[in-house]
Amino acid sequence: MEPTYEMAERQKGLFLRSSAGGEGEQEMEEEVAETAVPNIMETAFYFEQAGVGLSSDESFRIFMALKQLVEQQPIHTCRFWGKILGLSRSYLVAEVEFREGEEEGEEEEVEEMMEGGEGLDPHGEEEGEEDEEKVTDVIPKPMWRPPPIVPKEESRSGTNKYLYFVCNEPGRPWTRLPHVTPLQIVQARKIKKFFTGYLDAPIISFPPFPGNEANYLRAQIARISAATHISPLGFYQFSEEEGDEEEEGGAGRDSYEENPDFEGIPVLELVDSMANWVHHTQHILPQGRCTWVNPLQKLEEEEELGEEEEKADEGVEEVEQEVGPPLLTPLSEDAEIMHISPWTARLSCSLCPQYSVAVVRSNLWPGAYAYASGKKFENIYIGWGHKYSPENFNPPLPAPIQHEYPSSPDIMEMSDPTVEEEQALKAAQEQALAAAEEEEEDEEEDEDEDLDD
Repeated sequence: MEPTYEMAERQKGLFLRSSAGGEGEQEMEEEVAETAVPNIMETAFYFEQAGVGLSSDESFRIFMALKQLVEQQPIHTCRFWGKILGLSRSYLVAEVEFREGEEEGEEEEVEEMMEGGEGLDPHGEEEGEEDEEKVTDVIPKPMWRPPPIVPKEESRSGTNKYLYFVCNEPGRPWTRLPHVTPLQIVQARKIKKFFTGYLDAPIISFPPFPGNEANYLRAQIARISAATHISPLGFYQFSEEEGDEEEEGGAGRDSYEENPDFEGIPVLELVDSMANWVHHTQHILPQGRCTWVNPLQKLEEEEELGEEEEKADEGVEEVEQEVGPPLLTPLSEDAEIMHISPWTARLSCSLCPQYSVAVVRSNLWPGAYAYASGKKFENIYIGWGHKYSPENFNPPLPAPIQHEYPSSPDIMEMSDPTVEEEQALKAAQEQALAAAEEEEEDEEEDEDEDLDD
């Protein structure tokens, strides 16, 4: 069977309704009243005016695939995040949020490869005479301790606020991506790898990435969302219940709500000034989290250390608290990229601006776009999942070789003497011994003469 015909057979099921008879109209009314399926075709219409997005045929198939996902999962909100291109296959990404009270299930998290592993066990020795040496030979206790592990953020907060499902083509089964860890985000910032389209593909890179392509894809989605999800100024506002309290992480309030009094911003004002756009996704700190945590706090709480370990901890410096920009920060405060503006705004049609939409493109993450028209706006990403670098990407070099311990007479081993040196030393010792005996005999003779006198 040809791949095209096989894919058509898969997608045929998206266009079939399960209901039949008189119950069909009733179920249709319920779906219209309460549905989490986003209006993909309306979003595609606005992005098509800006020359961005997918074809209407593919957009409708994605719309039907999201409808199938909503029917299979207990989803409260659903949004088409975008499309990440791959070498063999691409990824369609859906951003969802489960209903409250629904258990998300246990995930098979990737083992932390870079966060300090267990020490190697010493090789077993033969029984017998070497058992006695085991008792007498005391193995020195290492003073080195692995760096503390930065805990990942809980579900429904920070980088794990939403869940993400991906599939390669509409009609194929959706696969849920695991939650992202701070280490994966930190390591993803240091590498640049193309996606293959297979979630179980290994990530071979330096420095090593702790996970496979599914984890790398999830880390890139978190980075892109934090940097490119924007909205018109005033569309979101902080809830009054939270007040002006700020969290310990320094990022301030982490939740917002829609402003019912928002009337929209004129399109020309949205294009003229980037201060009319704000970030509505939390900034990711260098630590790999949205809210900062002290990695040494856990060590202080678990103070069951010996004297040697306490001495080793004396040299550990206190970690400075990381602070990032708060939520709803205007785009005008974003840093430039080598004297290049991080955002570019334009009208979809300059000939008739009264019917145009405002389009904003990210120069930091090529492929990220946003539109706004009246009270409507949307974000989308269609690209390779790579951040723009003003200079050519150069993989980091291996770490420099550690220096040897400084040489000094206290730690240097003595070289074995030669036979001639041993003989010379023995002769010198015999001469010194003979000379000492002669001196003792002379002293005894002098004492005897003094007694006779």
